Amino acid sequence: MAMDLKLLNPEQKKAVTHGEGPLLIVAGAGTGKTTVITQRLAWLIEQKKAKGNEILVLTFTDKAAGEMEERLDRLLPYGYLDLWVSTFHGFGQRILEQHALEVGLPNNFKLLSQTQQWMLIRQNFDRFNLDYYRPLGHPTKFISALVKHFSRCKDEDISPQEYLKYAEDLKLNSDSAEFIQNLLDEETRKQFTKKELKEVATQEIKKINELAGAYHVYQQLLLENSALDFGDLIIHCLKLFRERPAILARYRMQFKYVLVDEFQDTNWAQYEMVKLLAASKNNITVVGDDDQSIYKFRGASVSNILEFKKDYPKSEEVVLTKNYRSAQNILDLSYEFIKQNDPNRLEYKLSNFDKSAKSKKGKLESKISKELKAQKDLKGEIEHLHAETGDDEVKLVIEKIAALKKLDKEISWNDFAVLVRANEAANPFISGFASFGVPHQFVSSRGLYTKTVVLDIINYLKLLDNYHESSAMYRIMSMPIFSFDHRQIINLNYWAKRKNWSLYETFQRTSGIPNVSAETLASVRKLLSLIEKHSALTVEKNVSEIVYGFLEDSGYLKYLTGTDNIQYRQQVSFLNQFYKKIKEFEQASDDKSVKAFLASIELEIESGDLGSLTPNLDEGPEAVKIMTVHAAKGLEFKYVFVANLVDRRFPTTERRDPIELPDTLVKEIIPEGDIHLEEERRLFYVAMTRAKSGLYLTSAEDYGGATKKKLSRFLTELGAFGLKLAPGAKSRIKSSAEIEIAKDSDISFAIPKKFSFSQLRAYESCPWQYRYAFVLSIPIKGKSVFSFGQTIHSTLQRFFQAVIDRTSVHQRDLFGDKVESKKNRTVKAKDVISLDELLKIYEESWIDDWYESKKQKEEYRKKGIELLKNLYKGWEKSLPVPRSLEEWFNLKLSDDGEVYTLAGRIDRIDEGKDGKIEIIDYKTGSAKYEEKMKAEDKDQLLIYQLAAREVFGDKISGLTFHYVEDDHKVTFLGDEKELEKTRAKAVKLIKEIKKGQFTPKPGPLCKFCDFKDICEFRAY
Repeated sequence: MAMDLKLLNPEQKKAVTHGEGPLLIVAGAGTGKTTVITQRLAWLIEQKKAKGNEILVLTFTDKAAGEMEERLDRLLPYGYLDLWVSTFHGFGQRILEQHALEVGLPNNFKLLSQTQQWMLIRQNFDRFNLDYYRPLGHPTKFISALVKHFSRCKDEDISPQEYLKYAEDLKLNSDSAEFIQNLLDEETRKQFTKKELKEVATQEIKKINELAGAYHVYQQLLLENSALDFGDLIIHCLKLFRERPAILARYRMQFKYVLVDEFQDTNWAQYEMVKLLAASKNNITVVGDDDQSIYKFRGASVSNILEFKKDYPKSEEVVLTKNYRSAQNILDLSYEFIKQNDPNRLEYKLSNFDKSAKSKKGKLESKISKELKAQKDLKGEIEHLHAETGDDEVKLVIEKIAALKKLDKEISWNDFAVLVRANEAANPFISGFASFGVPHQFVSSRGLYTKTVVLDIINYLKLLDNYHESSAMYRIMSMPIFSFDHRQIINLNYWAKRKNWSLYETFQRTSGIPNVSAETLASVRKLLSLIEKHSALTVEKNVSEIVYGFLEDSGYLKYLTGTDNIQYRQQVSFLNQFYKKIKEFEQASDDKSVKAFLASIELEIESGDLGSLTPNLDEGPEAVKIMTVHAAKGLEFKYVFVANLVDRRFPTTERRDPIELPDTLVKEIIPEGDIHLEEERRLFYVAMTRAKSGLYLTSAEDYGGATKKKLSRFLTELGAFGLKLAPGAKSRIKSSAEIEIAKDSDISFAIPKKFSFSQLRAYESCPWQYRYAFVLSIPIKGKSVFSFGQTIHSTLQRFFQAVIDRTSVHQRDLFGDKVESKKNRTVKAKDVISLDELLKIYEESWIDDWYESKKQKEEYRKKGIELLKNLYKGWEKSLPVPRSLEEWFNLKLSDDGEVYTLAGRIDRIDEGKDGKIEIIDYKTGSAKYEEKMKAEDKDQLLIYQLAAREVFGDKISGLTFHYVEDDHKVTFLGDEKELEKTRAKAVKLIKEIKKGQFTPKPGPLCKFCDFKDICEFRAY
């Protein structure tokens, strides 16, 4: 590997090539933070200071971790790479899955979402000894607040025992002057007598004891249910490292370097874990910017980055100020604005006060400067757009976007973003953009259950659960796929009300209702037939099978996937996310019925959860992005509109936690001053620094309230630095006819950054099939053979993992140090694991979906038992101890200067006495049907050979398909000619996919296609 450090500026290079010891990298907005941290990791590997698995990189989102891995994939040449790049919670989960038993946890624990935490408390509410926090009129009122409170306890590394002790000490010292002083400020205390103050203190102490007890009960419930929440992943890791020094020593030895991204977003517990791991070498690099710390509501402690120098007084600092994003005037205005947060800024904290200066006040000379310097010669426009009403504000934004797009033909809709402070503020822009025909995408992390396609499915399920749910029937009959005329819907509703029938009963009587057309009768029969069919299936089928049946039988899936436009593509994305939610419900529940699923959804909604969303901005198509400022963190746009800049909207009024942590228990250092206002300033600073060329600050006088809105104090503060109100603040708003909106661009398809064998195989078979499977990600109707195959695969994986663990032969990663292992890589099965244990693993791994009948399910279940008994019989004398399982790889394919990545996972790798390895892939079928190996199957293993030989060279003894049904193996090894042919074929297919043209290829294989029922091009 040869890194080109010449591409880095001097500060970046200094950060990347830092040797030993602690390093603080202060990375301002747009200064190449991700580049520096990935280049540093690559440099450490290149300089042989550490191997890939000896560097721990921690960040905050899966998206950020994925982006780092992609960049590292481009920097590093290896085909395999076991990198520890993950979120804090992902790291905690990985550690605990290996060592849970060491701290009294089950190693098969479930991870609960915030909504599942709420449901756990709700379902066991009688276990909580609550009084104040269980009001009679609304007993569950405080559950969400309790969940958040327990999360804050874990952010601060407060155990239930610590909380209980604090509460008990308060009871013993209820007259404590210090407690009363902390409880009430001096002016408030003067209003009470001593007796009244004691009563107030007694009430507060009682509430604190309630909370401490509730926290203890909650943790007990988690243990009883073999469950953890996200906070547990950190505090149990801390407990593990503190109580098991040998384990801590092992990971300290492994991780020679620790890198932390977005350090300003860490909480107290996360920072404590990092410090534990990094000691005593303290090769810790943290990258962050205190001015972009905007997640206090998630527990982030801005004090961590402010206190880093105290924790590591010998640390070096590198400040990145060369900005590669924005125009200089945008940067200057942003910098002057954020300096108002002094003295609670790192730049100020690291300042020296020069008393010898002539000025009476002295002079501040900071050791660092965070003033950003633009590296791009951009002409920046900063403007304040002010309107009379909120609707006019939306129109002003649309006018400006239209004008900019007309002025610059090279820009796309993706170059525009409208940033709002809260999700609700996005609604006027969403409806306004829709009415003016502006392509737009609302990027939100919640609201799945409010999306059209999801509401349609939920209401159809409600209808199956209760035929007489008229509101559900009304929604379903209003769907375009059923072709009900609007006047006919009104007519049927009229007769339902007149006769006091449900809409379902009205449908059953349509032949006797006046003025019902023949077309309506046909639609009625179609809908009733579907309801009858799917109602019968609810008795024995899982909810996912019912949903898929509705999508397919009604024609809804074909309707959604038949047109490529923004609206339909977004609905397909919502459908995918909802279907995934259904599958997660089924995996976690014994009762997988429609009724149980609806009950679960109702509980989620009751808890305040409208369904989490995972927006993917890379999916396309081109559209103006509407999002909150929090969601925009880490993104950049040519033109940014920051909306609703009026009093109480931005900055918002402070909302304290319904249940606050006692100050005595808080471990982080709380800065003095107006903490909320400073956080809002940082949020506004983040919004400003998203803009490259244009920053437009918008506001209005009237948002529908009783009084006119005052301008945001932020606009007033910016005015002190030269921002002026745009001429004609209440200029005439153009009508929709006067605003020229450019035609919507063609739909673009998201092309993956990595490819898999399954993708190549699908594209080779039919590009249109690839579009369904990997572009639209359409849910696939399951098959019994697939459910059975996955069950066997999971059983074998868990079985062999137990074999590895029990024989104490270390599972080695492909780039790890060579560890001592037994020369004999086989054992006698009975010495390690019994047949009964194998069959128990089989029962636990059983997938209960997509069997046509109970009879078929039982036949498959018995078949699996016989299959495993036969396998075990063969292992009685010689059971292989695998070298590794489920090994991921990244194979790089170079062609004409381009590098493509082919990713995959190998089921099993065995190692022989001679040190050579055998690559094994399981096949559930029988070898007797494989007289001649299929070319495409052979390609799969040849790709595995290409990837493995980058690590093992010629030490590959064979590529094996293990047909587990009759325990038969087919082994071969590719020669250079075959390998080159496979490589060239993969590159050719990847190049075709990257063109983004998916031409249908109908033929005999259509009858086996998963999408044959929705494809208009099928050949039969």
